[in-house]
Amino acid sequence: MAQELARAEGTRLRPVRLVDADVHPMILRPDLARRLGEEWRRHVGRFGMRTTPITEFYPRARNGGMRADSWPEAPGAVPGSDRELVARQLLDEFDIDYAVLNALNMQDCNEPPGLAAELARALNDWLQEDWLDWDPRLRAAIVVPHEYPELSVREIVRRAADRRWVQVILPTAAHDALGSRRYWPIYEAAAHHGLPVAFHTGGLDLHHGSGWPSYYLEEHVGYALAMQHVLLSLVCEGVFEAFDQLKVLLTEGGALWTSALRWTLDGAWELLRDEVRHLSRPPSEYIREHVWYTTQPMEEPDDPRQFVQAMEHGGLRGRLLFASDYPHWDFDSPAQSLPQSLSREVRSEILAGTACQLYRLPAEREVSAGG
Repeated sequence: MAQELARAEGTRLRPVRLVDADVHPMILRPDLARRLGEEWRRHVGRFGMRTTPITEFYPRARNGGMRADSWPEAPGAVPGSDRELVARQLLDEFDIDYAVLNALNMQDCNEPPGLAAELARALNDWLQEDWLDWDPRLRAAIVVPHEYPELSVREIVRRAADRRWVQVILPTAAHDALGSRRYWPIYEAAAHHGLPVAFHTGGLDLHHGSGWPSYYLEEHVGYALAMQHVLLSLVCEGVFEAFDQLKVLLTEGGALWTSALRWTLDGAWELLRDEVRHLSRPPSEYIREHVWYTTQPMEEPDDPRQFVQAMEHGGLRGRLLFASDYPHWDFDSPAQSLPQSLSREVRSEILAGTACQLYRLPAEREVSAGG
């Protein structure tokens, strides 16, 4: 009763209007090292890490692919490391109801199993203690040592009971194709706990089969191709046939390409279905039932009406989630990122409704009475 009275006097419930599905916090390596157990802290101090941070990979731009105004003033700080700045530039400026933190520190992890598991544990502890406990608007993806599925499952089980963890994050490039049975324990655990698996552009080698690009332009546009490779592997290897409750979110890889991929897959499946007898249905049905997409970076036709047509062709109604990609250089403002040709209802779904359903977020949020 006292809580209800306090709400009546100082707060109110407001419909959730904006959910950001892709925000990138960044822990500084010295801070991460301090969170490791003594054994692994000594190991890292003596031998270092096997890979450089993803922001330093060739052929990225000089500023690491970040917004120029997102660099904190503190010496040694990097974009995404200052939570106060993130709140000012994103949560407060756009009145965001919920934002999903996708930490990319483990995307390119190629460490021994013990260290990989310890890094994931330390990174998730940092997300929980320094971010989730700090602001109720924040949610997060569980970071896992993906090359060691049994250790990944332990980390998923450790976090899953806390509903602020809303998905499991994986890169688009791994040692094996991501539909490989090697990674199935991760998908099984995520599906069991009702957690979507978010594939985010990244990994140690994004350019399998094509060679390293000469320009960042090539790499940036090629993210959509990497995402299609992931989806092809998941479908053709039978991941969705095996785990009928699994939900997949393809993050930062576009979405309008899905119609052509679905048409091509179904046509080829009709001719080659005897080769993939483990698939009981046309591939497009698995994609339609199991896959969601984020809006950033979204393909933008010159004619906005063609965006609506592409959504219809791809069956994307109720499958698109708004994402800003903060603090990256190609950040999308929620005020400007969606075509004006979209109806108010579809716009509302993209900005909040679909994310609330996928992440099981409440439809209303408590705000100050004047907010």
